[in-house]
Amino acid sequence: MKEALIVSTARTPIGKAYRGVFNMTTAPTLGGHAIKHAVERAGIDPAEVEDVIMGCAMQQGTTGLNIGRLAALAGGLPTSVSGMSLDRQCSSGLMAIATAAKQIVYDGMDVAIGGGLESISLVQNEHVNMHMTVDKQLGGTS
Repeated sequence: MKEALIVSTARTPIGKAYRGVFNMTTAPTLGGHAIKHAVERAGIDPAEVEDVIMGCAMQQGTTGLNIGRLAALAGGLPTSVSGMSLDRQCSSGLMAIATAAKQIVYDGMDVAIGGGLESISLVQNEHVNMHMTVDKQLGGTS
């Protein structure tokens, strides 16, 4: 049986919601940063990644439009890399990693990325983040 191995990790530091250094930083930017550095640390060509699975419990605003795909693009992966988002309250990130491992073990993929993210400053507010649905860095105009 084929095995799945974790060959690299990356994350953003934890900040204070609503007032910390990452306040008002969009979810694709946060996820993209971690993806970019995990790929660099693994020493692979970004085009080798076949799928990015991101868990997110508060899928709204910039996390609401397939955050797996948006984080992959923000992380510099080519448009040929697919993305998936999933929500499993309290374990979305872990479920994303398990799903990436399943895709390697059972579905024939060679490289998949799994992780989780939230941008609490942008989702738990009076706007429910509808005022920031599109990340301007990815071509949006809102």
